[in-house]
Order: sequence, then structure tokens, then C-alpha cells
Amino acid sequence: MTHLPSKDLILEACSGHVHEPHPILLAAYELASLHEARPTLDYPAADEIDCCRSQLIHDIDVWVAQTLPATLAAPSMHTETIGTVVDRLAELSVVAFTALRTNTTNQELHRAWQCLAELALGYNDLTHDLMTGRRRLPTPKPNEETQ
Repeated sequence: MTHLPSKDLILEACSGHVHEPHPILLAAYELASLHEARPTLDYPAADEIDCCRSQLIHDIDVWVAQTLPATLAAPSMHTETIGTVVDRLAELSVVAFTALRTNTTNQELHRAWQCLAELALGYNDLTHDLMTGRRRLPTPKPNEETQ
């Protein structure tokens, strides 16, 4: 059975530590790097980062669609793909770690880490539901960048 990386491995990848060459972990690392670089860039460069993010999200979604076992029943549909959830985890990781390094209030720091923790738990629940056949994901859309 194919495994999806745990929330802990995803968060470690987002912080720069990839312990195994899993395609989702490698993409999470790259997504976090892109989110970290994006705020400092002007329009053309920021647009290029968004295109790279879209490609990484698409790559994750295609990998998941090709790798997860098909379900026989009709489980409920999740509203997001794994790629979009991993992208948001990468973004919130950058926000949380930036809050540690900058002059933020305790309330802002708490909120950043709370949002990251809640999404990480949501990712964990989603992967569990996918592996047990209780959820299914939207079909990945064709990536306009590759057409």
C-alpha cells in the first residue's frame, strides 16, 4: 500500500529537512522555499514563483492520483487536493517561522502557529480518510503550464 507522508514529515520538509526522497516531501520543501522568497520579489519574479508553485501542486496531485488505491465505494469528496493542502502547509510554515524571527506580538505568534497546527491536523485526518477509503479527492485538473 502506498503511503502518504505524515504531517510531521511534511512540516520537517517545509523547514528544510527532507529525510527521504518522497515526491511529496521534496515538493513541500520546494514550495516552502518559494513561499519564503516570494514576498521580497516584484511582479515578474513573483509571477514566476506562482507558476512554479502551480506546477509543484499539479505534480503532487498527479502523483497522488496515480498512486493511491482506487476506492470501490462512493466516499465523500474532499474540497481540496493534497497538492493545495501541502502548498498551504508550506505557506503557513513560512509564516510561523518568520513570526519567530521577527518582531511580532505574542498574539500574532500564537495565531501563526495555531493556524499551522490546525491545518497539519487536517492534513493528517485527510490522509487517514483517504487511506481508509472514507474520502476521495477531486480529479487533478490539466496543468495549463504543460499544455
